[in-house]
Amino acid sequence: MPKIESLQGAHVAIVALGNSQVDYAIGAENSMQWDEVWTVNSAAAVYKSDRMFMLDPASRFFDTDDAGAQTDVMKKFLPECDIPCYTCELDERVPSAVVYPIKEVVQDTKCAYLNNTIPMTIAFAYWNKVARIDLFGVDYSYQHNLHFAEAGRACVEFWLAKCMEANIEIGVSHRSGLLDQNVPLEERIYGFHRLGDPVVAVNHDSGWIVCGNSQIEKEMKKAGAKVPEPVLSPEPYRG
Repeated sequence: MPKIESLQGAHVAIVALGNSQVDYAIGAENSMQWDEVWTVNSAAAVYKSDRMFMLDPASRFFDTDDAGAQTDVMKKFLPECDIPCYTCELDERVPSAVVYPIKEVVQDTKCAYLNNTIPMTIAFAYWNKVARIDLFGVDYSYQHNLHFAEAGRACVEFWLAKCMEANIEIGVSHRSGLLDQNVPLEERIYGFHRLGDPVVAVNHDSGWIVCGNSQIEKEMKKAGAKVPEPVLSPEPYRG
């Protein structure tokens, strides 16, 4: 599969199934726009999108109950899906299925650390050289439920680091635990968070502002930076 030329330099939203998916809906309702919206698994049955990523074989949904609550909605949606559905094998029950370009992605990125659907979606964006990725519903852990965490967060953050090194901007919902976005700004930098005036770091167009929490608004105004909207505009990370 060749790379998709229209994706080079694009601004893409990825919408998955975690709680912070609500911020995609809120953002869209408030006129946020993306060049393309990509959904993961059954999120495609809810949100209008340009591509969906379902790396499990379709048989997992049609022939087993292994997908739990997603099973019924996917059985109904997949035969009617009219956008590219990237997966691991073709299935006649999914007319829009496309085999994920695993060989091209691994060989081009020189990496095969791909242990769940989200990093494979991010790797697809990385491979196609998008300019920015905003992540919604990609949470993995929750502040108020320490007994529950989904596997795979390390792989996701690994691929996000690769993206940042490639100068791809990363936006993460402030409800998400990914990249510690749901942690108060003054508690994110270990050790320095214990100071009387904790050190904070905020990214903006011309670089990072790093200073005491009491000085952050002053320093941001001096740099001409705006405080990011916590819901409508995911805080961008840049390499």
